[in-house]
Parts: sequence; C-alpha cells; structure tokens
Amino acid sequence: MAGLYFEEFFVGQEFHHVFSRTVTEMDNTMFSLLTMNPQPLHIDAHFAAQTEFGERLFNSLYTLGILVGMTVYDTTLGTTVGNLSMTDVKFPRPVFHGDTLKAHTKIISTRPSKSRPTQGLVEFEHTATNQREEVVASCRRVGLMLCRPKA
Repeated sequence: MAGLYFEEFFVGQEFHHVFSRTVTEMDNTMFSLLTMNPQPLHIDAHFAAQTEFGERLFNSLYTLGILVGMTVYDTTLGTTVGNLSMTDVKFPRPVFHGDTLKAHTKIISTRPSKSRPTQGLVEFEHTATNQREEVVASCRRVGLMLCRPKA
C-alpha cells in the first residue's frame, strides 16, 4: 500500500499532494441534496446571486471531504485504522464552481498508542488552496495508524 506506517511519520514532515480537483456544479448540487442540505446558498442560483457572493458557494463539508481525500494516497492508504478526531476546521475563503483545489499536509505530532501496542496516533494538519493559492479550508485530524509489521 502507498500509505505510511506510524514509524514513518515525524513531526514537521510535509506533503505537497499531487492530486488536484476542480469542483463542479453537479458535485455541489448532488452532495448538498444527498446529505439533505437544502441550503439555497448552495443549490439556488437566483437566491445566491442576491447574496454578497453573487453566486452559489460550494458546500463546505464537501470541500473538507475533498481536502482529506486528496491526502490519503500519500499518507494513510491501507495503513490507517481510523480517524479519531477532527478539530480546528476552518473555511477562510469561499469555494465556487470551477475552482481547483490542492492539498498540503504537515505532521503536528506522533505518539505510540497506550492501549494498542501495534498502533500509533498521528496528528495531521491539512490545508486546501484554490488555483490562486488562497487557503480555502484547513483542519487538524488525528489518525490511528498501523505500526510496521514485525518480520
């Protein structure tokens, strides 16, 4: 698997993820309606045109999902047990249809699990930028990671 084991992470380590994602109107509408979020700011062009943004905003929870998803291949693919927490979620700028998102990850902390000797906790700081390199989302996430298998 492409993911890293607990021992391969170190504080200060950074990842500039290669995958990017251009978000679309269809993405926004489907995600908003599938998650039962009828917020007109996401799905009603006429309503959104009358707001300070002048157009529909991309659903922030989908932005967060894309951000974390873009980080998986380089960090946790096949080596994570699960997510334990997500904190400090911020959306400093709006995302609009047609924006292209990129992700960056920094390792904030690591520690062996106290109750699971074959696992450890890694605190990730994820940041998403748009095509203008403006930060549009960030969060901290703690993942429970597998330790390297013993030979």
